[in-house]
Amino acid sequence: MKFERIDNNHVKFTFTITPDEFDHALQHAYRHIQDEVELKGFRKGKVSFNVYAQKVGLKGLYPDALNHAIGHKFDEALMIEEFVIVSEPSKVDIDFSKVSRTNPFEVSFVVAIKPEVKLGQYKGIEIPNVDTLVSNEEIDEEINRLLSMNATVEPKQEGNLENGDIAIFDFEGFKDGVPFEGGKAENYELKIGSKQFIPGFEDGMIGMAMGEEREINVTFPENYHSKELAGQPAVFKVKLHEIKVTKTSDLNDAWVETLNRDNIKTVDELKESIKNDIKSRKEQNARNEKIENALAKVVETATIDVPQEMFDQEIENFKRSVENQAKQYQLDLQTFITLSGLTEEEFEKQAQEASKRRVLQSLVIEEIAKVEGFTATEEEINNKYNELSEMYKMPVDEIKKYINDRLVINDITFEKALN
Repeated sequence: MKFERIDNNHVKFTFTITPDEFDHALQHAYRHIQDEVELKGFRKGKVSFNVYAQKVGLKGLYPDALNHAIGHKFDEALMIEEFVIVSEPSKVDIDFSKVSRTNPFEVSFVVAIKPEVKLGQYKGIEIPNVDTLVSNEEIDEEINRLLSMNATVEPKQEGNLENGDIAIFDFEGFKDGVPFEGGKAENYELKIGSKQFIPGFEDGMIGMAMGEEREINVTFPENYHSKELAGQPAVFKVKLHEIKVTKTSDLNDAWVETLNRDNIKTVDELKESIKNDIKSRKEQNARNEKIENALAKVVETATIDVPQEMFDQEIENFKRSVENQAKQYQLDLQTFITLSGLTEEEFEKQAQEASKRRVLQSLVIEEIAKVEGFTATEEEINNKYNELSEMYKMPVDEIKKYINDRLVINDITFEKALN
């Protein structure tokens, strides 16, 4: 194995692949297709590697075999202690005329490496405190939320549709007099004022009586996910079938007991509990905000030449995380972005900015831990495994199959650097 730096952030590796290594890689590639191989005189999936090599030849397996062999060489590269590799191989170079089962041949590839970090100021940074007082309005808002969660829904006995009512209705949307795809539903349930529909739709329904039909004129937002409808005027034909209202309980000790909260039996006890919860949440948010602001100052004074590959990888992680959030709501990524009030361009910008911030912050924290000599004791490592076990509801032995000591130690030193 040979390696050379080609710039501050990239290293080129050159490896020799021996005949034995390549033969092993070819057999590995063949196992992936063996079940589908059919040759005259042999049952499907029962053709051996040697027979296949004799009768068909192995050139067709070369691409997969080379990928497998290069993967093994990449694993070897990861063990080099001079630097930390932070990207997959790129710029793979192979002289295919020399690829052989009988003679060794060379392959090379380029990887990005973790950059050197030169810290500026990271001690004595003063960050203003964030207010964590809890107002009566915040407590009342949480109580109202709890009352709403435990509310019952009943048919409205009299009166027309008002803000806050629940409407059961049919609708169909038209653009230029023609129905558009996805614009029709029957017995749809919507709380008026929830802003689930495009602007103007819910306001246009206010005042309707049960059984009434109405046409509502709207204009789709410019950032609407359907480009055919974005910014376009449309008409919705609506028929209201039923109006429902939510009935909330009175705020009293009897209602508080129905919540089944430990040691909370009265309204005053509930308010005190809510106050403590909000204060804890605010204090945690305040701590996170102070850390974020302090890290921004540390990053600002540090000198780091980050390879683009690190940013690109974090952008992919960011998008994958958002996509997983969308799946929890049974939405595709594009719809989730639109419902978040963002255009594609705004989301892309947000992903890039957040990812850049994460990478730079992570690098300076690691460097602070290194400079300050933060380490993890055996007790701290065991405690961290127990925390993870509690979090994921898995035995520690099972956790260790997925997370090794090195990752746990990094996490502990990371936390010490933050503090």
